[in-house]
Amino acid sequence: MKLSRRRVLQGLGGVMLGLPVLEGLLPRKVQAAEADALPFAIFLRQADGVAAAQSTSELGNEPERFWPEPLGNLSTTTLAGKSLVELADHRARLLVVRNVNMKDYNYGDGHARGALQCLTARGPAVEGVGGDSEASGESLDHRIGRELNPQKRDSLYLYAGQAGGWLGGPCISHRGSASRRAALHDPWVAYQTMVGGPGGLSPEAREQLLVRQKSLNDLVSGQLKALQSRPELSSTDKQRLDLHLSNVRDLEVALSCRARADEELRLQQQAPGYNSTDGDEVLATVRLHMDIAVLAVACGTTRSVAIQVGNGNDSATRYRDPTTGQLMENFHYISHRRASHDASGGIIAGSDVLHSRVDAQFAQTFNYLLDQLAAYSLPNGKKLVDQGVSVWFNDLGNGPAHSARHIPFILAGSCNGYLKQGVAVTAAGGNSSPNLNKMLNTLGAAVGLKNAAGGPLDDFGDSTLPKGLLTELLA
Repeated sequence: MKLSRRRVLQGLGGVMLGLPVLEGLLPRKVQAAEADALPFAIFLRQADGVAAAQSTSELGNEPERFWPEPLGNLSTTTLAGKSLVELADHRARLLVVRNVNMKDYNYGDGHARGALQCLTARGPAVEGVGGDSEASGESLDHRIGRELNPQKRDSLYLYAGQAGGWLGGPCISHRGSASRRAALHDPWVAYQTMVGGPGGLSPEAREQLLVRQKSLNDLVSGQLKALQSRPELSSTDKQRLDLHLSNVRDLEVALSCRARADEELRLQQQAPGYNSTDGDEVLATVRLHMDIAVLAVACGTTRSVAIQVGNGNDSATRYRDPTTGQLMENFHYISHRRASHDASGGIIAGSDVLHSRVDAQFAQTFNYLLDQLAAYSLPNGKKLVDQGVSVWFNDLGNGPAHSARHIPFILAGSCNGYLKQGVAVTAAGGNSSPNLNKMLNTLGAAVGLKNAAGGPLDDFGDSTLPKGLLTELLA
């Protein structure tokens, strides 16, 4: 049996899921070429800034609860007391970037400016229209898919949280000027889309399919046994194949549990988790989306995934306070420090601490992604997490001020040695010289995007901004 680079299995309803690259089944010349697998990027967007140090006459002084102190080599000491301590086990893989600054375009609203600019480095298509805003250019996640994906297929764009709301819900991914992309909301539909099968099945049809069919692995058990017994496969090949098939099984179980017949009544009474305002359900959906993202990049289905949590200002989600066990006020209120979506509400006592607890939950969720990526071993002995870059970013620097400065960018993975690891650095540039476009150029170049002259990408975003990379991020 002759296998191509992307050997696929036939499964549920014609679904096709790519196997990992198996070193022993590649021609010798191809084995050498595959030594460093193609890099990828996974983007995780959090709204509303973070609980960073700030001081206002009305709110008083808020201590630093997010950024490592001091910057430099990351350690349990520099992360202690900060939300980022949740990533301590992966600190050797982290690149924490401070001083990433947006341009203060006239979007007419800070959340619109941040959400629509964060992956485009572009101003509004029409100025000053606030919640009706659209970005004036393509986003980086889409550019990666358009130029680097097999068959130039669209990158994955996934969304968790209540649909609609401020900025219309999904708002960070764009095909071009005033051309926003639709996101995949239901993890089951996202999974079917990723593997190439039918999406949008009704709960009844989904249950029938699950009852009628066994897992992908069981359907092809004979072929898999033959494949696993091939003498050309190294022990690493066999381990990677076993792990890949185990991950497929785990994902099927997780998704099927959401669609079991005994959950139909509950889903008739309340919105499914992916369309929820309950932070526990929203972050559980994010983790399912992350499972799909990991399978997608491991299989070579896509080189880019963007995951958005909550609408433009995440104005409906109520995350849980781990100290009391109760759901907090909605996150937008918490980030404002007030019981309102503007400056009119009363101050919420201790809301800066509550904000930091939400940051910690996002850090834990990002840590889950890194754990899943690190569970995959490549034929060259490296981990999948190091082949690409995972990016947890925000669209504001903080909540109360809606700052366009110090936008958090937490990177993990070196893109095959392109990026530094294990440090917190200050990006070059300042408020008078926005550098978000250089941050995005650096990420695009790390994944393999090129400029018009064939060199590393350095001209992404607003053409009026200075070109270039953030060289202090390069290994």
